[in-house]
Amino acid sequence: MFLVSRACLFIVDSRTSPVLPTIRSHENVFVMSESVNQPILYVENLGKSVASLDASTNQPLVILHDIHLSVMPGESLAIIGPSGSGKSTLLGLLAGLDTPSTGSIHLAGENMGQMNEDQRAALRGEKLGFIFQSFQLLPTFTALENVMLPMELSDKHPSGESGLGLQQQAEQLLSRVGLGERLQHYPAQLSGGEQQRVAIARAFLSRPALLLADEPTGNLDAHTGQRIIDLMFELNTEHQTTLVLVTHDSTLADRCDRVMALHDGCFKTNADVEKESQSTPGIATSDTASTTTPSTTSTPKKSSTA
Repeated sequence: MFLVSRACLFIVDSRTSPVLPTIRSHENVFVMSESVNQPILYVENLGKSVASLDASTNQPLVILHDIHLSVMPGESLAIIGPSGSGKSTLLGLLAGLDTPSTGSIHLAGENMGQMNEDQRAALRGEKLGFIFQSFQLLPTFTALENVMLPMELSDKHPSGESGLGLQQQAEQLLSRVGLGERLQHYPAQLSGGEQQRVAIARAFLSRPALLLADEPTGNLDAHTGQRIIDLMFELNTEHQTTLVLVTHDSTLADRCDRVMALHDGCFKTNADVEKESQSTPGIATSDTASTTTPSTTSTPKKSSTA
């Protein structure tokens, strides 16, 4: 079975449907086949459109289109791209905070499109951590209380191998992000970078299976940013946490297993972008780079950071 989108040609192995496919590349043709390991995140033909503010047209504003993605447990993926390319919108869709116009998203084998909001929230609480670019801290709660709150509202209280209680783990995480002396400070008493570190500690506390992060080092100085990068990859290594990170930080992107570039609402390689700048794009064929792998924009992660 052949699936043709504007971005690439897929050859799909449809012998069995219950097992979600993974993707391997071969000379710019991408073959989807069964795998013993199921992707923790699988996205097919994802699109997002909204009504246009231009009264002179009935055409919707297309934010994302033809998004295909497969991420395995323990993998780290960086998503890069210019401002306005749809990166934050994509993360919101992957987290189930918004609903797509087309396509499907499977998180840990569950089709989020078949869930109501309560079911999506329960799945997020069980499997997902999210670092927001805008922090999303409660102003009347201290740094420590903000970190602890999501866990206190859920039934998931990780004692883990440390044997520490929830408050002790929250204090330990805040210390690891350099805020051990700011536990009782309120967000208004913290700088933007400090608020971001509180948000990062909050996301880490649940030891999520999948961590989504929107510019996690964007408001941090170089030294603190490096500390946060190290912490994210310690989580990745220690707990096999899957990382999907939107970033402009080349140091962070270089640490990831894969780097994918989002341009004009879909994944493209450098070759795609250069080709489109030279001519009007048509229907893509098998010699076009895929939306599902970075190809020329990715660097395999070295074993030392696996």
